[in-house]
Amino acid sequence: MSIIRVLLAEDHALVRAGIRMLLEKLEGVEVVGEVRDGAAAVEAVENTTPDIVLMDIAMPGLNGLDATARVKKARPGTRVIMLSMYTTEAYLQQALRVGAAGYLLKDAERSELELALRTVMRGDVYLTPSVAKFAVDAFRNQTEGEAGPLRKLTPRQREILQLIAEGLTTKDIALRLNLSVRTVETHRAELMARLDIHDVPGLVRLAIRAGLINPSS
Repeated sequence: MSIIRVLLAEDHALVRAGIRMLLEKLEGVEVVGEVRDGAAAVEAVENTTPDIVLMDIAMPGLNGLDATARVKKARPGTRVIMLSMYTTEAYLQQALRVGAAGYLLKDAERSELELALRTVMRGDVYLTPSVAKFAVDAFRNQTEGEAGPLRKLTPRQREILQLIAEGLTTKDIALRLNLSVRTVETHRAELMARLDIHDVPGLVRLAIRAGLINPSS
């Protein structure tokens, strides 16, 4: 049996430790690293070349959805299983849209975790049963739900939207992304125009509904 190399991306230390403990009990599975945010996950994929990334959806700085899109662009052969606490259709649609090969709840049992890993490793898609019922409707009905407005934004604009919602100032965002303040201001103005939302509280509400940040952030 070939070894499945797994990278774990989860921002909560206790949850990360629990998942790692489950992974280390699985035969033929090796944890090649663990990170706490999306940007670190993208970098770690380049450095460790895992077979599978277990990627939390809501992480600070760069969320798991946008991190997954970057991973799939840089390393198409790397499979990503999204980790979530939510069983909503909107989250599932976003996960599949960015190229995730699986969707797993954080409270899954060890047997389901192993099933998910082996399913995506052989090239199939794994959806936890509680969200699998949405899969057909997600592609049959291409109507705009809560995730719809984000389709109007570029990846950079989504990243800036998340950072705005997390409370960073324009200057802070410019430093974080190595951009000029003027460039960030331009992106901010464009994303507000595309979303037709012209105040920060409105952007925060949208970011929460779309799953870019947790309500408690």
